[in-house]
Amino acid sequence: MSKIVFITGASKGFGKLWAEALLQRGDKVAATARNVSALQDLKDKYGDHILPLKLDVNNRSEVFEVTEQVEKHFGRIDVLINNAGFGLFGTTEETTEQQARDQMETNFFGSLWVAQAVLPVMRKQKSGHILQVSSFLGLTTLPLLGLYNASKFAVEGLIETIGSETAHLGIKTTLIEPNGFATDWAGASAVQTSSDIADYNPVRAAFAESGSDPDTWGKPEATIDTVLNLIDNQNPPQRLLLGKIAYNAMNEVYAKRLEEIQNWKEVSIAAHGH
Repeated sequence: MSKIVFITGASKGFGKLWAEALLQRGDKVAATARNVSALQDLKDKYGDHILPLKLDVNNRSEVFEVTEQVEKHFGRIDVLINNAGFGLFGTTEETTEQQARDQMETNFFGSLWVAQAVLPVMRKQKSGHILQVSSFLGLTTLPLLGLYNASKFAVEGLIETIGSETAHLGIKTTLIEPNGFATDWAGASAVQTSSDIADYNPVRAAFAESGSDPDTWGKPEATIDTVLNLIDNQNPPQRLLLGKIAYNAMNEVYAKRLEEIQNWKEVSIAAHGH
């Protein structure tokens, strides 16, 4: 049976790639973007199987209006792929107030508004699957991505909580946690802070060098089968890392965290007081 999939941020990158893969196999897709003309090629190719809609996830009322349109048009929403977001690059100190607010507004609040709009539909159906595009940087951090890291840490807590609140209603949640992929996330879609403070130049140089190895960046097309299988899985994971960099990094990070927890075990327990 074909699925009805609602995808935000579908004009490029993962969103457009996955939208087309779903359409190719016969699913129906409500694809949203700020620039809806970027979806015209999919509309021309797949006709009524795609519903392109203009959406700014920062606008909560618009999110609810668009979600209502999707439900009325297709009759249900089986899967939400909450994908809209962008990367803010630069040191934490050099980040302006507006840049910080914009990063959280789109990556965190935008995800919240879409989830809030879709949940009533899924509750009524007593079924649904929310796939939230997070990052392995929602579990650990890299320098020069402080606000991006923070937005993804926040999204992780949000979606994990929604999962615990809605599991008894037949609603599943999965956090998709990619490492860097060769989309335009680090290119045209990115925002850059100033870089005026010379003390941070060594950090900037090390960061640039770490990203210069092509092997660091995953191939976006390689994620297609994984995401399709995830959508079809009756018992999907709460979290799924995408890419060998993410997998290797998190194995190392969690091993060190568990070791530190055990090293401070007695101090932690004593702090309870009884």
